[in-house]
Amino acid sequence: MNAHVYEVSKRLGPISHDQLARALARFNLGEPSSVEPVPLGLFGQNVFVTSTKGELVFRGAPLTPWQFPTEQFFARLLHERTTAPAPWPYLIDESCEFFPWSYAIMPRMPGIQAADRELRQRLAKSDRLSMARAMARNLAAMQQLSAPACARFDPALGAARAVPLADERRWPFHGVFGEVSVPPAHREIIIARIRYLLERARRAGPRTTQPDADWVEQIVTERFAALGEPFGPCFVMEDYKEGNVVFRRGGGGWEVSGVFDLMGCYFGDGEADLSRTAAEYFDEAPEFAGEFIRTYLRLRTPRPGFSARFPLYMLLDRLIIWEYLVRQEPQTAGKLGGLRRWAERYTSIAKTLALDGTGFVSETKE
Repeated sequence: MNAHVYEVSKRLGPISHDQLARALARFNLGEPSSVEPVPLGLFGQNVFVTSTKGELVFRGAPLTPWQFPTEQFFARLLHERTTAPAPWPYLIDESCEFFPWSYAIMPRMPGIQAADRELRQRLAKSDRLSMARAMARNLAAMQQLSAPACARFDPALGAARAVPLADERRWPFHGVFGEVSVPPAHREIIIARIRYLLERARRAGPRTTQPDADWVEQIVTERFAALGEPFGPCFVMEDYKEGNVVFRRGGGGWEVSGVFDLMGCYFGDGEADLSRTAAEYFDEAPEFAGEFIRTYLRLRTPRPGFSARFPLYMLLDRLIIWEYLVRQEPQTAGKLGGLRRWAERYTSIAKTLALDGTGFVSETKE
């Protein structure tokens, strides 16, 4: 018996070699030969494991009971119905026999993480532009996965379905999904989520002010009509960014070779998934954001009103982050100078980059 203990993260705590060996054996995944912590990620749920049968990711201590089932559901659909490189098979053990929590095991996706700052600094500008285009192509590939209506995964049913507006509004702070006779309209969902996150941020402390709230309502009022443009619901990851993918360079340049962390996935308007990646690229270099969005628009023709909807989707994305910061990292939130002062830079990306609804007026060369 191997008594070695791995100290990989605060959340997972000490994990013994024998615990890990039993977890892998449950799925006939071989004997663990090496273990290393995952240096990136917010919650410390993941561990890289090399076994006698391959390279794996061990993911434990779920944030909610529905986290792993949701990730498994969407990983399977991406694997079966799209060309996007998803972690499959995604195996779950909910027995709590070896650990005090459930765990998941999946293949380790090959490639590098450009979210690693030291690695990114060694890349040329041409590499970063190529990666931005790869992010757009991969997003379009994931959005090959469609649904007849806006929906969230319901773990009680093992399927995606429309849920009440009250549950959409509170997600991910909801309980068990209620029943719905008439599905809420997409624009109702987006506005309800924006306002709920704003409410939570204001309850968390004084850093979100009444002028901030007035600014949010101004954007909602000015842009609301654009949300009514019909669309076909498709896969939305919500946390789509370089930190949740790996890249590999091929003959035609960089490609996304793996996507992971699928907890927030749902079926909705695919345009919403431009926000987080565009914001991160904009901070690094505005032309990277332009390359990302322009490439996406070439692959998925935008509906009328795209440039009007973009600030609303960006506002929702920034409120997701802002609400978390004012609750969990108030000192960080304080350094940002307030909601509007921080977020307006991002809601104005479309205007800054001269987005006209079909593309960009000024294009960079491929």
